[in-house]
Amino acid sequence: MADTETPLKPRKSPVQARSQVSIAALHVATIQILTRDGLARCTTTRIAARAGLSVGSLYQYYPNRDALLMAVLGRHLADMADTVEQACRAHHGRPVADMAAALATSFLAVKLRDPEKSKALYAVAGERGGPELVAAALARISTAITSMLASAPDARFDDPAMTGAIAFGAMVGPVRALLEGHVPPDYEARLEGELIRLLTAYLTA
Repeated sequence: MADTETPLKPRKSPVQARSQVSIAALHVATIQILTRDGLARCTTTRIAARAGLSVGSLYQYYPNRDALLMAVLGRHLADMADTVEQACRAHHGRPVADMAAALATSFLAVKLRDPEKSKALYAVAGERGGPELVAAALARISTAITSMLASAPDARFDDPAMTGAIAFGAMVGPVRALLEGHVPPDYEARLEGELIRLLTAYLTA
């Protein structure tokens, strides 16, 4: 990646419909290149060609590859946080078992909606600017889970923030193992049920 002085912010936000289409095409092309060729070969030239745009058009929106990668990662993380937040809001005041199921189901839904995309973005998350975006998304998710757990009518948590962080962390590892292919053949089919059972046991203990 570029040095620490390289800007990571987009040059401009898409306002016109044509610009929005171009941005969407660049994001799709970025994921396709990452998935097919890996991070090292994910260049602005390749991305622009894949998107059917000129490199000059790419630079109208992003000053460099780093900024484009962070935009793609940021959108993915925001989608993840939005999905979990919505599930948590919908389950305020519900029994803890319902909360556990909602957490597992919502997280799996967003991570497995496009498994190749989720897997490809693990590499991007470790690049400059990535950890900050991940931390911001996790902070949103933590706040949502904490608030939900605090509203449970059938359980009392001495430290709902800690409990929520452990519960969420317990889902991250198994999902990453699935995306990276380090699992037995029937793993995916059983994952949702196993995660719900795991979270329910923990949150009701």
